Amino acid sequence: MNCIIIDDEEMARAIMSQFVANFTNYKVVGEFCSAIEAIKFLNQNQVDVIFLDIHMPNFTGFDFIQTIKDPPHVILVTSDRNFAIEAFEYECIVDYLVKPITESRFIKAIHKVSSLLAEPENKQLNKELKVETDEVVDENFYVNIDRRLIKINFNSVNIIEAKGDYIHIKTEIKNYIVHSTLKKIEDKLPKDIFLKVHRSFIINISKIIDIEDNSVLIAKDVVPVSRSNRTELLNRLNVL
Repeated sequence: MNCIIIDDEEMARAIMSQFVANFTNYKVVGEFCSAIEAIKFLNQNQVDVIFLDIHMPNFTGFDFIQTIKDPPHVILVTSDRNFAIEAFEYECIVDYLVKPITESRFIKAIHKVSSLLAEPENKQLNKELKVETDEVVDENFYVNIDRRLIKINFNSVNIIEAKGDYIHIKTEIKNYIVHSTLKKIEDKLPKDIFLKVHRSFIINISKIIDIEDNSVLIAKDVVPVSRSNRTELLNRLNVL
């Protein structure tokens, strides 16, 4: 993390710079005795943390915060305790250190900043995990049979065959006849498991036992494969 120190006292800058050096993931990229110099630097550079003195000639620390656009995390450093309430009216201010600064107190301030800097990464990670979770297809679907919703596991399905206004769902254990269309159920099936191989048949690719000419064997059923779908089927299979 890139840091800058803004303080008109040379000794204070040296002490803070030494403290920062103890953290391998933090680096002081600039030290300034006035807020004006720091503003010029920030117009050309981006930093993650600013250690900022309140009392400086001509330009206070609060003036500095109000001047810069989208200020990064700020740790105030001052010998005056009277500005603590005012300080925390600024969202960018993370902590308020009173001089003389002890190393243990400085470490606490760094830990506060580290936690805040980690939040966007955690939010992004959570967002990515949520997207990934949302994209996982449900392992089951439901069919309406005699006014009852029957749950069927995708992986248990062998074949789905169209028969007029009905579809015939054949699973490893039981068969179901549902009033629906092949197109309607095809839209709800996970594409990595199922493939329409004929205008009247959708198959579970993993259940194929044998392929011969323009047909596949699944369980005890021989399913026709149309010429237009044969290439897609072979592309989906792990053929040596």
